[in-house]
Amino acid sequence: MRVLTTAIAFALAGSTPAFAAMTITSHDLAPGGSIPAAHIHQRCGGQNISPDLSWSGAPAAAKSLVLSVIDLDVKPALWSHWIVVDLPTSAKDLPRAASTLPPGARAVISNFGEAAYAGPCPPKGSGPHRYEFTIWAMPTAKTAVSADQPANELRAKLSAAAIDHASFTSTVTAKP
Repeated sequence: MRVLTTAIAFALAGSTPAFAAMTITSHDLAPGGSIPAAHIHQRCGGQNISPDLSWSGAPAAAKSLVLSVIDLDVKPALWSHWIVVDLPTSAKDLPRAASTLPPGARAVISNFGEAAYAGPCPPKGSGPHRYEFTIWAMPTAKTAVSADQPANELRAKLSAAAIDHASFTSTVTAKP
């Protein structure tokens, strides 16, 4: 009865209860944990293998999904490492070492200059960097994103347009 009362209260308030929210998870990465070397860019001694990512709970009104991976500690404009737009809502994951995308989806050139996964590679001496992995539920089937768009602008655009989203953050500490 308490769950039903809570759900009704959220519905009356115009909010979605927490149990219906979008989620994004990974078997390769732990929220708040360190990103393993396999997923770090070769320029920084890693293997540049994309992590597996799974998501669920996209609202029924979503027409597509967008995946973004952004370094939150590059100032002033942040830094995008992977942007995948126009993911069909039927897509529920991307496997580890994803070499192809679901039909209709496309990678956009990130601030790293690549239209593919470009793993973390914080500048030497810059300390710890937080990498935000986000899945965005979009109200349109196509999402226009400019190549190499500053990540803070991309994030603001997606945040303003998205119906819902889910994120987790993992870290890499730059070499001294």
